[in-house]
Amino acid sequence: MWHTMNLILLFPGDFTGDGKVLLTGRRAEHILEVHRSKAGDELTVGLAGGNIGRGRILDLAGGSAELAVQLTQAPPEPVSADLILALPRPKVLRRVLQTITTLGVKRIYLINACRVEKSYWSSPFLSEESIREQLIIGLEQARDTMMPEVMLRPLFKPFVEDELPGIISGTTSLVAHPGAALECPRNVSGSITLAIGPEGGFVQYEIDRLRGIGFTPIHMGERILRVEAAVPALLSRIC
Repeated sequence: MWHTMNLILLFPGDFTGDGKVLLTGRRAEHILEVHRSKAGDELTVGLAGGNIGRGRILDLAGGSAELAVQLTQAPPEPVSADLILALPRPKVLRRVLQTITTLGVKRIYLINACRVEKSYWSSPFLSEESIREQLIIGLEQARDTMMPEVMLRPLFKPFVEDELPGIISGTTSLVAHPGAALECPRNVSGSITLAIGPEGGFVQYEIDRLRGIGFTPIHMGERILRVEAAVPALLSRIC
């Protein structure tokens, strides 16, 4: 199934000379079959980790696309939020990573929790290649070029005790929890660290550990949301 590339993401290896790129494979197919472009047309392009601009199609032949590109515009500003996310079901993970990337989060920690199935950690969807594929799709959707960083933390207690206090230092630290007393705040200023649990939420032990290092439990109302709904709902409201 095709997704719409609102931006053709370029990499250093695509450049054949000063200001020219040659694309093959998925991106060339997309230009031909989805955009239905022809020589002379212009598309939005961006260099991974760099600027955004326009690419003018010079030639479409042999399943490849040659473009002359000018990259003059900075990518959109990221949101000021790091996300701590209990590892979702593998098939859900792909969609969630795309959504998180589209929303502009640049640092994501996938962590273990009591309600996370152990088998999730052996999923091929956690391979570096698979994760990168979903991040690229999110960038193409959002017209962004800055690749998020995804860290895997399969041990809850050592992560929360040894690493997380440094991560949340100087940030507003919130943990989504259906049983929380406080409603989710809106438009929080400054840097934010947001923790979201698995389906069914964090267990009380986990909430207590997070609260103990400075997290404030918050809720989004009486409805229990799936992870793929909770992530955009919470980030949109907080940021």
